[in-house]
Amino acid sequence: MSKVWFITGSSRGLGREFVEAALGRGDKVAATARGVEGFAALTEQYGDAVLPLAMDVTDRAAVAAAVEAAVAHFGRIDVVVNNAGYAQVGAVEELSETELRDQMETNVFGAVWVVQAVLPHLREQGSGHIIQLSSAAGLIGMPLGGAYHASKWAVEGLNEALAAEVAGFGIKVTIVEPGGFATRKGKNPDPLDNGHMATALPAYVPLRARLAEAVKGQPAGDPAASARAMLKLADLDRPPLRVLWGLGFYPMLQKAYADRLQNWADWQDLSLEAQGELTVPE
Repeated sequence: MSKVWFITGSSRGLGREFVEAALGRGDKVAATARGVEGFAALTEQYGDAVLPLAMDVTDRAAVAAAVEAAVAHFGRIDVVVNNAGYAQVGAVEELSETELRDQMETNVFGAVWVVQAVLPHLREQGSGHIIQLSSAAGLIGMPLGGAYHASKWAVEGLNEALAAEVAGFGIKVTIVEPGGFATRKGKNPDPLDNGHMATALPAYVPLRARLAEAVKGQPAGDPAASARAMLKLADLDRPPLRVLWGLGFYPMLQKAYADRLQNWADWQDLSLEAQGELTVPE
């Protein structure tokens, strides 16, 4: 049986790839974006199988209305892809309050508003699959990514808790953690040139230059392949809680987690002292 998808941030990039892949195999899609002008070709090709919906994920009322419109149009929702989001770049000291709040409003609160709007319908159905787009940045931290890391680490914990809360209703949750994908004219998006850059302080200019050089030539994944993987993920009876997508990050993550475990082991004496179970002479 064909599935009904609800996909956010679907006007371009990976979100658009997911929409086209689902429609291409005969599924139905509620495709949401802040503007729906770019969906004309899809509606002409697929007719009522695609429902473009203008929606900003930071507008809770608009999210709720879009979900209700999708259910009214298709009768159900089977797969929810929380894809909308962006990366705010800048050293922690450089971030303005507005930049940090906007990052969290989109990447965290926007995801929550979608989940809260769809869950009553999924619980009533006794089925559904919520797929949250996180990032490899939700697993490690790097310079100039503090705001983005904060948002993605938040959705990691949020969705891990969500998975345990809704499993008893027959609802599945998967956190997808992409690395870099060639979503801009066949190239890996430059994280230091994405339109969301905090105003640089002179002290961090050398760091920015080093990072700009480091990201040149990084391998980029194929967006079309990611869409095929998304279809496979949505069809699994027992999908993983987490799945890492993309090139190059697995070895880095292996080292990061090994270092983290070793760090905790190295400081066990201080941990026990903090709990009052060990007295260390001053």
